[in-house]
Amino acid sequence: MKYISVAIDGPSGAGKSTVARAAAAKLGYVYVDTGAMYRSIGLAVCRRGIAGEDTAGIIATLPEITIQLTYQDGAQHVLLNGEDVSEAIRTPEISYYASKVSAVPEVRRFLLETQRNMAKNGNILMDGRDIGTVILPDAPVKIFLTASAQSRAERRYKELIEKGQQVTMDGILHDINERDRQDMTRAVAPLKQADDAVLLDTSSLTLEESIAAVLCIIREKTEEKA
Repeated sequence: MKYISVAIDGPSGAGKSTVARAAAAKLGYVYVDTGAMYRSIGLAVCRRGIAGEDTAGIIATLPEITIQLTYQDGAQHVLLNGEDVSEAIRTPEISYYASKVSAVPEVRRFLLETQRNMAKNGNILMDGRDIGTVILPDAPVKIFLTASAQSRAERRYKELIEKGQQVTMDGILHDINERDRQDMTRAVAPLKQADDAVLLDTSSLTLEESIAAVLCIIREKTEEKA
């Protein structure tokens, strides 16, 4: 049986995970949040007191790490060495670490086969930075989901404030611009739109409209392939 793979890439804070998770649920696909995998490695590195620039220290940590994605009541949970870190990995500090570890080739190789194997076992919707360009280059559906830095910062600020975190709008915007710079200029698998990906800018769209737009693209592309 030929399974369908949907690759959604885009910058930090564009809403990829939220939109992808909802779209996968509506389609009955398995949702794979690759960003959560890098965040988990970032969390492990941070907890060990290893600097984000310490490449040797990051690599040395990998043999001590196991990452699992589980699904409970329809929601994805991320387990780091058996601990549910689904909430712990969603802080600005771990976003910084995720960007640093994702630039290390050994880290990407550490996760590559795990990610590709997921696409061999069912219909999946996978989101990240290099899904359509590196992880699943042959995916029949590729979407580059983006939004302006300002709108992404506003969304992230609201989300973190609602969680009780002490953050500032200026700080969030700075972090997003810095994350964009790091992701787009890194030597290994930089963030970029695949040549055959559909560009979707959600700056002026509501969450519901963004989900509907993604579903429309997926249906159109799968019908074309059929």
